[in-house]
Amino acid sequence: MAVAVLGILGAVFGLILAYASKVFAVEKDPREEAILGCLPGANCGGCGFPGCGGYAAAVAAGKAPVNACAAGGAAVAAQIAEIMGVAAGESVKKVATVHCSGGGADKSKYEYIGIHDCLAAARLPGGGPLACKFGCLGMGSCESECPFDAIHVKDGVAVVDDEKCVACGKCVDICPRHIIDLEPYKTKKHVSIPCSSKDKGPAVTKVCSNGCIGCALCAKACPKEAITIENNLAKIDYSKCIGCTLCAQKCPRKLIVVDGKVPVVKPAAPKAAPAAAATKPASAPAAPAAETKASEAPKAEETKE
Repeated sequence: MAVAVLGILGAVFGLILAYASKVFAVEKDPREEAILGCLPGANCGGCGFPGCGGYAAAVAAGKAPVNACAAGGAAVAAQIAEIMGVAAGESVKKVATVHCSGGGADKSKYEYIGIHDCLAAARLPGGGPLACKFGCLGMGSCESECPFDAIHVKDGVAVVDDEKCVACGKCVDICPRHIIDLEPYKTKKHVSIPCSSKDKGPAVTKVCSNGCIGCALCAKACPKEAITIENNLAKIDYSKCIGCTLCAQKCPRKLIVVDGKVPVVKPAAPKAAPAAAATKPASAPAAPAAETKASEAPKAEETKE
């Protein structure tokens, strides 16, 4: 009897749940499933939504652009645009950039003994042991947070692998010193200023071997006025930058990088000395002129007589 009663109750409740599922069912846009199938499934949150499912639902509802998937890039944006029946629009590649060259990684205020984590070190007095209060602590919080293995600590500073980075922004959010941001790759040669120091020149040189001193030579060299000095720090306006690299060539601190490297400036060729032969024709006519004057003198005396 007990088994029979439980069986009947289970069947009744099953029918009730089946009926309720049809009555209270929420219609799902079929495009949402199609969009979710196009996404890479990284669930990185770079689009600003909670995972790929949240982004797919937002796009299907018309609440998100079709080209917001950082991990998928232009290819995924084109597929989603085709599903939604709209134009994908222009999407500019972005990459995370660490605004610290690591020139002050060997200069510390005190010895740090504790959890090897930037968030833990930043809670100590002075924001950590590093002498430069704007520098990378180099303990790898961003490295452990990156789901694409695109950032690693090398020689005391975090370095981004541009090929692997999809600009998800997780390293930007985790950095306690806020020295990582996303820069657009709009030119053939990408120019970047890996420094965040707002101190004046003398203070910078004490704690870093190549930090920005705000000398403005890069700003003066830029033909498009894409560089300005704000709070003793050079900043690039990427809407104006054309990637000419003149700023990097003029930087006295060898700080500005082009495609991740400091360009080698070739020394100017010495000016050629004036040829000796060029001066001889100019001095040669002087002698006949003197002889002419000397020959004219007797004629003048004869005229007077």
